[in-house]
Amino acid sequence: MRDALTYVRRFFWLELRCCGIRSWNLDEYLRLTREKVPTRYPLPMPRGEYLQYGGQAVVEGVMMRSPRFFSVACRAPNGQIVLQVEAVEKTWIGRQKWLKYPFLRGSLALIDSMALGSRALKFASNIQLDPAFQPIVPGADGEAASAAQTQVTPATEPDAGSPSKRVQEGAIVLTLLVSFAMGIGIFVYLPNLAAEWASRATGHKDGTFINLIAELLKAVVFFGYIWVLGQVKEIREIFKYHGAEHKAINTLEADQPLELGYCKQQTRLHPRCGTSFAIIVLILGLIVFTFVPRYPVTGHQGKNMFLDVTVRVLLTIVILPLISGIAYELLRIAGKFRNQGVVNFFFKPGIWSQFLTTREPEPGQIEVALTALKAVIAAEESGKVESEVPVVIDATPIAVPS
Repeated sequence: MRDALTYVRRFFWLELRCCGIRSWNLDEYLRLTREKVPTRYPLPMPRGEYLQYGGQAVVEGVMMRSPRFFSVACRAPNGQIVLQVEAVEKTWIGRQKWLKYPFLRGSLALIDSMALGSRALKFASNIQLDPAFQPIVPGADGEAASAAQTQVTPATEPDAGSPSKRVQEGAIVLTLLVSFAMGIGIFVYLPNLAAEWASRATGHKDGTFINLIAELLKAVVFFGYIWVLGQVKEIREIFKYHGAEHKAINTLEADQPLELGYCKQQTRLHPRCGTSFAIIVLILGLIVFTFVPRYPVTGHQGKNMFLDVTVRVLLTIVILPLISGIAYELLRIAGKFRNQGVVNFFFKPGIWSQFLTTREPEPGQIEVALTALKAVIAAEESGKVESEVPVVIDATPIAVPS
């Protein structure tokens, strides 16, 4: 127990360091708490910076994020890898320093992740449709076509501050709002509506029991939704890039060279995955929402079923940021103490769920993930973006067989 308390204190000390509070040193902190470091255990986080790297899979590519930068690398139809690197501070959330503190950063990190993911997805989609990155068709103008393949057209990424750029930013915000509304409708409103209808049809009026049924239905809808997505061929390819992203991050955290051979040996699962985050939110929701009063206004079922469900959903939206904040902190603990058996045991459900959202990637997909990760690490180390426009990594486009 004493050693466990020491690790908890060390965890919060590391959190203070991440938040920029660096006036204390570890020895002084442990002396003040009259604790000693248990020498028979390895340090829980050899390099804390690793925990600030993560990513997402996009269409034929991977987005990687560091504390200050994010990169998108995607495989174009002609076989080239196109890379874009930007500073996180360009986003509104990236400029809000107070949102980086524990329990506040959970929900906002989710929003920031969705915003960056939308931008990365749009970039990757543009690359797939851009005429400059289609396979070369042999012909009289083959040389001219080949030359065009090595450049990114201006339509791929508008200049910052241009009307087109502002339209894109507005489209991203609109996409986030629509996605949020659809998510609430599918994963919150429908399960609560089904549970409420079933309770009225069977005569059950126990609010706690109705809440339990609603939370279980949320889990059924969530896993069913993921399973259905996994049956689509194009989505399975994205799941492969998801696995490639995990392998690249695992290689980094294992302190191994970011090379294809080392990366292929890593697992495609990772404790800090967004799927694990969703599972933790589901579990915490099952615990919390089951015991939150079903009818907070009237205390009993009303005549209007849809009104009761709407009030319940609004209450859920109010509480959800707190649950997201707790889930995010637990996810960080899982990443920092990933080699501890007890921690792994409690976070196994999140790991197992990744068998649904990842697939074993191909070497070319791993190469894309490594390209994105190396780019964002280089930007983080230098403190600047080398190129403000997309860069072609492989300038030898493939040709369509005649």
